[in-house]
Formats: sequence, C-alpha cells, structure tokens
Amino acid sequence: MLDVGSFTSAAGIWRRGDEMDRQVRFPIPAYVIETAEERILVDTGLHPGAAEDAARHYGSDALGMFELELDASVDQRIDLSTITKVVMTHLHFDHAGGLALLPASVPIIIQRREWVAGHDPAAVKKNFFLMADYRTVDEQIVLVDGDHDLLDDGSIQLLLTPGHTPGHQSVRIGERLVLGGDVTHFASGLDDHRFPAFADDFRAQAESADRLRALRDAGAVVRPGHDPEVLVPGPVTL
Repeated sequence: MLDVGSFTSAAGIWRRGDEMDRQVRFPIPAYVIETAEERILVDTGLHPGAAEDAARHYGSDALGMFELELDASVDQRIDLSTITKVVMTHLHFDHAGGLALLPASVPIIIQRREWVAGHDPAAVKKNFFLMADYRTVDEQIVLVDGDHDLLDDGSIQLLLTPGHTPGHQSVRIGERLVLGGDVTHFASGLDDHRFPAFADDFRAQAESADRLRALRDAGAVVRPGHDPEVLVPGPVTL
C-alpha cells in the first residue's frame, strides 16, 4: 500500500449515523501488485494540483467540503516508468486524480460502464465525477465488462462491484486478498451496510458488500476503501 494523501471532512458523509459535526481524516491508498513480469498500480490518488488548490485545479469549488492533504503524490512514491498496467477501481477524484501523471504508454483498465458513466452528463453530476481527472487518458483506456481475469492465469481477478459508482470494481489477488475499493469505506461496512450518504445505487452497493463479505468469511482479507484504523502503508500482511 502506498500512502498518497488524505481527505478530511464530516464523518456523517462517509458513514450513515456518524456525526456531521465531527471531522475525520481519511487515508487515500493506492496499491502496487508485483508479479514476476508485471508491476500493476491500483488507483492513483490525488493530483498534486488538487491538493495544493482544488478550486483552481478543477476550476470550481466542487471539493469545498474537503480538506485535502498530499504528503507525496503517486509519482513521488513509486517510479511510474516501471508500471506495466493501471487498474482503476472507479473515477472519483481521490482515486483518479493521479491519472495525468502516468506515462502515456501505460494501459489503464476500467469497467466499461464506469467509463461510459464518466462521460454522461447526468451520471457525472450524480456521481460527483470530475472530468479533468481523466479527460487526457482516452487513448490509454482498456475497457472490460464484468468480472475479468487480468493476466489470463487466474492470479488477479477484477470483480465488478457496482453501487458506489456505476462501474466500480474490486481486485482479487490470489485466494487471500481483495482490494475492495470503495464498496465500503470502513471494514465494518461489509456487515452493517452503513455506507456513505451518497451512491449511484444503494441496493447494488449492498449486494457488492455482501459479495465481498462472502469472500472475507471464506478466509480472504478484504481491504476497505478509507478506514483510518485499517489502512497502514507498506506490505499487506495476510
């Protein structure tokens, strides 16, 4: 896990039932998966310009409710020239902001329905997508539909887990680790379904959480999206 920043905002936005007058600092993770022949980046974190001045970077005050911090951007955490593939769980600014930092030769794998939603005005508005994060990477995009065997050997599976956004996907590595993305921000969300106050489809999100919970109950470690009590930078211990 790479620590690629944080956002601070009202607790109740991110877990129903929590206090709206309490501020919480949420870590923003990205991950590097290394195999014998591949070095795969999962998500890209914040763009440095957004952390410095979000209103100026995006040309709007869309992130006015957030306090953004960036200790180091993804390109400072890792040599991006060594990355062979990038997998995007979804297109929210804290996951897709660093796409503009990637070398132009790196393929970016994303669910087709997420990419389509990211260019549909109604879906963009509903899901708080910021098109500046991904408008320059069209030629690098590789679209997949549903569950997908990333390396054609069963070792890394992309799991369609919609709800938080239209084409959200999680990443299963072997039998024992799942990068859940924002299916749930907190580990407890797999059980209590206390999701953020917004979603593309709450019912689909609950079904996706149940899918990941079944994997967890079968013995896998499921990493939540932004749980400050769980996400510690460094190697993921199974």
